[in-house]
Amino acid sequence: MDFRDSPEEAEFRTRLRDWLTEQKGKFPTSGDEYWAAQGAWHQALYQAGFFGTSWPEEYGGQDLPPVYDVIVDEEIAKAGAPARPSLGYLVVGLSHHGSEELRQRFLPGMINGTERWCQGFSEPGAGSDLASLTTTATREGDEYVIHGHKIWTSYSDVADWCLLLARTDKDVAKHKGISAFIVPMHQDGIEQRPLKMISGVTKEFGQVLFDGARVPAANMVGAPGEGWKLAMTVVSHEREPSTLGFSARYGKLVRQLATRVGPAPEELAWAWVQTEMLRLHVRRRLSEQLDGLTHGPQGSLDKLLMTWTEQSVGHAALATVGTGDEELFGAYMYSRAQSVMGGTSQIQKNIIAQRILGLGS
Repeated sequence: MDFRDSPEEAEFRTRLRDWLTEQKGKFPTSGDEYWAAQGAWHQALYQAGFFGTSWPEEYGGQDLPPVYDVIVDEEIAKAGAPARPSLGYLVVGLSHHGSEELRQRFLPGMINGTERWCQGFSEPGAGSDLASLTTTATREGDEYVIHGHKIWTSYSDVADWCLLLARTDKDVAKHKGISAFIVPMHQDGIEQRPLKMISGVTKEFGQVLFDGARVPAANMVGAPGEGWKLAMTVVSHEREPSTLGFSARYGKLVRQLATRVGPAPEELAWAWVQTEMLRLHVRRRLSEQLDGLTHGPQGSLDKLLMTWTEQSVGHAALATVGTGDEELFGAYMYSRAQSVMGGTSQIQKNIIAQRILGLGS
């Protein structure tokens, strides 16, 4: 298997490196300052031709193979630039389940960064057990009225739109009574409550209360009761590492740590092994994507591997620098959430056991 760049990929990589050199120091890379500037960073990447590379040209992308996304992530990490904003799961969800009218209306602004988005899935009592969500959407004429409470909602305080899951039918099986909506966030009936993370960041996560917020019926994604299908498309994409930049970021942190110590402690050596294993796994997944393969429940294997790797890198940071480096200690603190966000590790193991190994059937 040949992972070397083609001439076109090499030209793209060189152009990206030169552009990133010009941007050095213009955008913060961590903390609240990073999250506050993420919208501007998104638009800068897009305008330079380095965001949305693999998404459809008709909606503002470039229709390039997904390897170009990996190149962007690798070069961003090497340059120490801010991470590429993570929107692929929303683009995939709307592309697969939205009508052409909704795709034409919303995908261009999502991709070019002129409209900000958040994802309203998790609730205080429905995180990993997402089908238990209790937020409701009740039809009133040409609108639905939303009541409920969402949590762990990234970028909710700056979002223009929310891809929301709500229950529209209480009389059917819980998976079948959920619908998906594109909800305007700038309206009465929506209350934002920021959540301070253990790492000190206050701008990334929030909780959102919906008390009579309204959404046009035309903004339903798919048919009534098809929200679960969209949710599974979104979380399956969210759990795959191949185009999300995790491998590049973990490798960057390990290299940073290696410059801080002499003989590498056991934790750092193991983190290096884990990071290299993830890097090779990402390339295998990328090769499969290029061959047209999709993975379904295999995304749970990817999610577990990402969790193990990020937490290994986090432990290495703690063992190497302790609390003396704010950014590296923050990487350790953030890594603790990886076994919960995007579906807990316990849920991933259950999916692997039931849907891949066929246990318990």
